[in-house]
Amino acid sequence: MSSSDCQELNVAALNDYLETQLPGYAGPLALTRFADGQSNPTFKLTSRNGSYAMRTKPGPAAKLLPSAHAIEREYRVMRALAETEVPVPKVYCLCEDETVIGRAFYVMELIDGRVLWDQSLPGIEQTDRQAIYAEMNRVIASLHSVDLSAIGLSDFGKPGNYLSRQVSRWSKQYRISETERIDVMDRLIEWLPAHLPPESTPTIVHGDYRLDNLIFAHDAPRIVAVLDWELATLGDPLADFSYHCLSWHLPPSLIRGIAGLDLGALGIPSEDEYVSMYCARVAKPRPAHWDFYIAYNLFRAAAISQGIVKRATEGTAANVRAIANKDLVLPLASAGWEIARRLDR
Repeated sequence: MSSSDCQELNVAALNDYLETQLPGYAGPLALTRFADGQSNPTFKLTSRNGSYAMRTKPGPAAKLLPSAHAIEREYRVMRALAETEVPVPKVYCLCEDETVIGRAFYVMELIDGRVLWDQSLPGIEQTDRQAIYAEMNRVIASLHSVDLSAIGLSDFGKPGNYLSRQVSRWSKQYRISETERIDVMDRLIEWLPAHLPPESTPTIVHGDYRLDNLIFAHDAPRIVAVLDWELATLGDPLADFSYHCLSWHLPPSLIRGIAGLDLGALGIPSEDEYVSMYCARVAKPRPAHWDFYIAYNLFRAAAISQGIVKRATEGTAANVRAIANKDLVLPLASAGWEIARRLDR
């Protein structure tokens, strides 16, 4: 963590705000920024009576892409999910008044636990690997099974045409962020809208459900918090779940994937087994257009990576390692286009 990144924030004003808006809070206040995370900066707040986490929009110098960095949506969805089987941090207060500290922010519970970065789970016992994958499967299935009206999220996204809107959105975001022409991205932007499958009934979708956005208990293969809800909305749950399954399609050299590894020896289920587990939990048949969803998500991941590259070149990315995403865009897009070509054949 780094304290130098906190200098542009008005810490005194934040302290005054928390004393009136956060029950039980007692200053003085100290801030440090978490080094990980590519989008909305996250800070640890340390006070006299405990610690909290704070998520903010990027600083005023950042050129924000349309609909990006919507922290108020993160706050709303976590607050709504608090009484469900989906583990989320407790949220305390949301401040959309950017005059307070120079940007909008919210404060939430600081969760203690493990963040696991490598999907092959090195250094972990085989039985624990099995349990960790089963737990990830359980939680995303729980998310996609939440009763929207019961928790007040029926209006959390636009109804229908989710895939069409997502392809259009990420195509536009990619064009805005483009730093060089990539032929396979151009081809996918043309191919995807022409091959959209029928959509599943909308559910809450996380949008970035992956291993390193989860916090596990120190002493058990149990998820204690799902983080980074910036892309959450209502949409096709298969689009969300297939994004989570990209690990099976990526080699270890690319975003710590598991393609080509001896999964049986590791205690990690095959993609087919993992999809079957999920379908059993949500009581739905196996998806008929799985390859399309994988191609779409490889394209989407490439577009997200390109956005991070653009912010890195402008000096506004939240993570100092963001420029490394330049090496991901072409391989991700190429893998997506190869699936598209196979489907055409």
